[in-house]
Amino acid sequence: MQDWQNKGVTELGEAIGRGEIDPVELAQSYLDAIAAHPEADRIYARTTPERALAEAKAAAQRAKLKTRRHLLDGVPLSWKDLFDSAGTATEAGSALLEGRVPDTDARVLRNASQAGTVCLGKTHMSELAFSGIGLNPVTATSPNINDPEAVPGGSSSGAAASVAFGLAPGAIGSDTGGSVRIPAAWNDLVGFKTTSGRISLDGVLPLAKRFDTIGPLGRSVTDCVQMLSVLEGRPAADLRGVSLKGMVFARLESVVFDDIRPEPLAAYQAAEERLRAAGATIVPVTSAALEEAMPLAAYLFASEGYGLWKDVIEAAPDKMFPEILKRFRGGAGVSAPDYIAAWEKLEGLRKLWHAQVAGYDAVLCPTAPILPPNAARMLSDEDYYVTENMLALRNTRVGNMMGLPAVTLPTRAAGGTPSCGILLMGRPFAEENLARVARGAEIALS
Repeated sequence: MQDWQNKGVTELGEAIGRGEIDPVELAQSYLDAIAAHPEADRIYARTTPERALAEAKAAAQRAKLKTRRHLLDGVPLSWKDLFDSAGTATEAGSALLEGRVPDTDARVLRNASQAGTVCLGKTHMSELAFSGIGLNPVTATSPNINDPEAVPGGSSSGAAASVAFGLAPGAIGSDTGGSVRIPAAWNDLVGFKTTSGRISLDGVLPLAKRFDTIGPLGRSVTDCVQMLSVLEGRPAADLRGVSLKGMVFARLESVVFDDIRPEPLAAYQAAEERLRAAGATIVPVTSAALEEAMPLAAYLFASEGYGLWKDVIEAAPDKMFPEILKRFRGGAGVSAPDYIAAWEKLEGLRKLWHAQVAGYDAVLCPTAPILPPNAARMLSDEDYYVTENMLALRNTRVGNMMGLPAVTLPTRAAGGTPSCGILLMGRPFAEENLARVARGAEIALS
């Protein structure tokens, strides 16, 4: 068990299948690593050792009897603190929900448990999931693997940190505007955002239900694909024989390069060169539909979030980080007619987008136009907080606004700066196709 903390879910699952790893020893090794780690309290809101060991013992028995349920049967995972877990507090990073203990698991947690995965515990997150930065002075701000003074990205901040710091081989997060992909990119991981509506949100605390999605964070595309399989209860995508030869990508040039910092730009350009060298053709594309759609976010995200949470928020607003409170209250001024009109317009613009990019294997852009901001400065400089928070989610929001699945890949292996990523966006509900494209790109980048 010497090097288990540096392996991904696929490698561990395969080793369990070969009889080389005992699931109980594996689970205990992660629980011990969490207990001993100096940053553990900033990564995990709470662990579930009794559940983890009980699930691991059942997995070990199945492995012995050769009745394993899935490749990941016996593999530990961490869960963002907005997935209901029976008998364990689920508080969504907010003092407003302190002591909230659900009676049942979220459906995706139930699916993963039925597949045999082991629940290590719940990870810290941005308050009520409404920030891409990952700064949470109310509960905890998780660490960034590359810079101890920087934020980790959010809102699945602890999810990313749990994998990056070796305290989970894989993590499950959620993504409404970039909350899987930003922390994945800023911690040099793979993050996979699914299409809204593909995976059940039953038992998942919401932010904006029409945008909320679920997705894994892991060390590789293969790991993320295997985690998607247990979340959905369906076979994993076949990634054998992938190649970028003959693929055609659209390099998105609308909006996503505005105000980009030198390091993410250089990392993205180096990644593009690797993709071309592997046989891909990359075509620059602008989208009038996207440029018209992006401002609609101001009518849609905060208004739905405030509508869902306003009674809870206004009962005790002093319990919230003021910047998050301000973001939620920003939705109070959007009228119902404006909200409906914005959605109606967005649906039409989505159709124009899909028609424009239908012939490409994926649409590319930098995952984030900035590096992870300084945490201390974000607490003392409001203008800096607002600017960096909005820029952090600007590029990833394209996938949410257009209703797309998307994968971020770390570009560090291609010679780029740490905490940078390249984003690949696919067609709605075509996660299997996107996974194969992303795996080919991952091979080219590495």
